[in-house]
Amino acid sequence: MTAGTRPLADAVDGARMALGTLTVIPVRVERVDRAVAGWAMALAPLAGVVIAAVAAGVLVLAGAAGLSPLLSAALAVGVLALLTRGLHLDGLADLADGLGSARPADGALDIMKRSDIGPFGVITLVLVLVIQVLALGRLAEAAPAAGAAGLLTAVAAGRLAITWACTPRVPAARPEGLGAMVAGTVPWWAAALGTAVVPLLALLGWSEGGAFVLGCVLAVPVGLAVALGLLGHARRRLGGITGDVLGALSETATTAALLVAVIAL
Repeated sequence: MTAGTRPLADAVDGARMALGTLTVIPVRVERVDRAVAGWAMALAPLAGVVIAAVAAGVLVLAGAAGLSPLLSAALAVGVLALLTRGLHLDGLADLADGLGSARPADGALDIMKRSDIGPFGVITLVLVLVIQVLALGRLAEAAPAAGAAGLLTAVAAGRLAITWACTPRVPAARPEGLGAMVAGTVPWWAAALGTAVVPLLALLGWSEGGAFVLGCVLAVPVGLAVALGLLGHARRRLGGITGDVLGALSETATTAALLVAVIAL
């Protein structure tokens, strides 16, 4: 977050921008500049927690209604997609198509801007959604608390990957668009603070034992590591971040974190 003239106002506007950009929640964003954008990307995990709480509620209620863990998980993952307008999944598919094309940066970016989806995007999207549903279903099968804790932690970790992608020294791939607006706006201390706070969500699974809580805690840095590995590859191929790259990082970290939570059961 770059220096603003009104820190509190910047933070409030940033929270609104985070919700308006990363969710379908209707909010009024009165000002958008790099100071506000920095707060928005720093608060991305908070936006993730909001929608993950709704999805976790669906997961628990579906299970209580007698639906199978897999079906309950599919509904929860579907709710997440609806609450994000499917933008993160769309970004994942676009990045897969762009990187999979093996074209130079300009050509890959042109492919990512197209409205259609290619074979790399379809395959990546299907695999990620299947993994998310199966992993979340296994957590829900173990216990409702495990499903809720795993989902909240994983989704917040996914949005934390966005925060880290907007720290200094990570350029934008294009001179326009969301990537250009948010690139380099989040200071290191804000990303570090988010990394310290997000794992606390794992405590929601305390009823499932200390080993599971520890697994959910470790799911955050593991998810981040996988996403940041993808970020490094995207930077080498594209030159920096775009809105699609941010969405792809979010889904990647979320998926990896869910897998770690399952392993911890």
